[in-house]
Amino acid sequence: MPGSDELEWIKVGSADELPEGRVKTVTARTVSLCLSHFDGEFAAMDNHCPHQGGPLGEGSIEEGTDEKCWIRCPWHGWDFDPLTGISPGGHEDSGQQIYPTKIEDGEVFVGLEPEPAHVRTTMDVMAETMVNWGVKRVFGMVGHSNLGLADALRRRTLDGELDYIGIRHEGAGAFAASAYGKLTGRPAALLTIAGPGATNLLTGLWDAHVDRAPVLALTGQVQTQVFGPGTFQDIDLAAAFDAVAPFSQTVLSTSDHGELMALACKKAIDSSHVSHLIFPDDVQTLPSDKPAKSSAGRLGEEHIRPSVEAKTKAIKLLNDAKRPIIIVGHGAQGSRDEIIAIAETLGAPVLTTFKAKGLIGDDHPNAAGVLGRSGTPIASWFMNECDLILALGTSFANHTGIDRSKPIIQVDYDRTQLGKFHPVTLPIWSEIGTFCNEIDQAAERHPDAADQVGELASRWDIWRAEKARRLTEEGDTGVHSAAIFAAISEVAPDDAIICVDVGNNTYSFGRYFVTKHNQRVLMSGYLGSIGFGFPAAMGAWAATQDFDEFKGRKIISVSGDGGFGQYPMDFTTAVKHSMEITHILLHNKELGKITKEQKSGEFTVWETGLHNPSFAAFAKLCGGHGQKVTKSEDLSEAMSKALSVEGPAIVEVMADAELI
Repeated sequence: MPGSDELEWIKVGSADELPEGRVKTVTARTVSLCLSHFDGEFAAMDNHCPHQGGPLGEGSIEEGTDEKCWIRCPWHGWDFDPLTGISPGGHEDSGQQIYPTKIEDGEVFVGLEPEPAHVRTTMDVMAETMVNWGVKRVFGMVGHSNLGLADALRRRTLDGELDYIGIRHEGAGAFAASAYGKLTGRPAALLTIAGPGATNLLTGLWDAHVDRAPVLALTGQVQTQVFGPGTFQDIDLAAAFDAVAPFSQTVLSTSDHGELMALACKKAIDSSHVSHLIFPDDVQTLPSDKPAKSSAGRLGEEHIRPSVEAKTKAIKLLNDAKRPIIIVGHGAQGSRDEIIAIAETLGAPVLTTFKAKGLIGDDHPNAAGVLGRSGTPIASWFMNECDLILALGTSFANHTGIDRSKPIIQVDYDRTQLGKFHPVTLPIWSEIGTFCNEIDQAAERHPDAADQVGELASRWDIWRAEKARRLTEEGDTGVHSAAIFAAISEVAPDDAIICVDVGNNTYSFGRYFVTKHNQRVLMSGYLGSIGFGFPAAMGAWAATQDFDEFKGRKIISVSGDGGFGQYPMDFTTAVKHSMEITHILLHNKELGKITKEQKSGEFTVWETGLHNPSFAAFAKLCGGHGQKVTKSEDLSEAMSKALSVEGPAIVEVMADAELI
């Protein structure tokens, strides 16, 4: 033991905070200690009982059968002398390590040897590999079965290589990571404990899986020696994640740790899917001198070109068509400019699936809006009138309503999507932007082609007049959805990123919201999960901090009261990190979409009513901005104010559940 002048003396509390005959847990640097006050003296010993690590500082000083007083472990009753740490015998323990203490000016100090250099671990190797593969963001919750991994991530954040957001519910973190992947095409990581922390991820990971968003899930696990028997929080995570994560592996002591993380990142990036790694507790602190792995030379060219034969056939079909239309889906994200160029060349209306809303702004002369159940009569009219469909990155979901009897050119970067549900006239395997660029060089508008751009302008006039008529339906029950989304359309910046939830608010958004120029819309597409909206906005906000192309863009999210109620406490996460998110909350006191479905199915309306707080007041209590709106004429001002405040804001709109 070094002399007292060689020790680092660390204050652990005031002497008057610990009464005679008591113990408590204190921390000096990162060392957990049991501080005792007995017979007028203070002592500090290792806080971990040698049985199962029970915290002695949470125990008590009790008299034993030998009439001597002992510190009794609260977990299993093992005893230790309050001042020396020596045990009475009867088990394998030979006593606790004692640390020097001193009292100065009424403060208690504990002496520790100089802090040793950090010993590099397997988790350091894996965290560094994550960074090398471009992972910039972690959403997570630190817990008892991921502490070694969490410490490695902490070191990367201290070095400025990662940013971490501690969330309140793992499900919210999973939706945030899914939205982050949808927006950026790059994976964010998720950190959870074993058992319930891991299973809470599954809904958000399924959203990412079915919508093809890259995510990296990192789940803690119990120690390898207790796999299987059913110990505390031991579940079969490999089985639980098997269907949702095409790549899911357990990290073992014998693993090639850097390579395992590299493969997880590669799979997530290459296939736009979920990768999952399971980290047993005992593997997380193993020393390692292995180097981290790099992504150099491991990611291939992204641009798949159409074959010459396919391109020739496509050009002929397009040049022969008098009323061609273009339908773009989520798979065409990132090819906005190329799609607009070929649409202008052909004079073709551009219809979007709901998931692709905003890919072309509704203010563009060739835009026809959303097709399908959540769409506009403009898109459905051009669908009925067309003589050729150019389908780009769309999966032909039944909600979209693409007419399969029409001649169809289908282009997709994912070969499995081509003709997946039915034959198409010409399936083409190609990256969307590359296809559009090559076709645009040879495509020509048919000399007898209809003036579809002129027809679009007329159809938009008809739809605007219809929306204006619908506003006259508004009464005293609440604000009309058409008014709400007209106001959002007015105040949302041209480059806003808009995250929408699931419910009647979503249908109204598809129908009434008018996208502009470079706006981007994120939603829970194939999974259609309620609760997506606000957590997705947290993910989108994180992307604005991590990527230059998104910096400065405003984040707007929209939900009903049912959707926001899924993860409301993560509003405090947004407050903690000063996330500039404007959340528009349609408050109609019910699960409106389910009420509508019960009525449509001729069922009795049952259990769809909600008991809610004032969400504007809730926002203020959490430290954010909140404002309630009850009249249409107050919408624009309230939303503009919310967009201008620092930090998160909720605009609570009292909405009419019938006016959607």
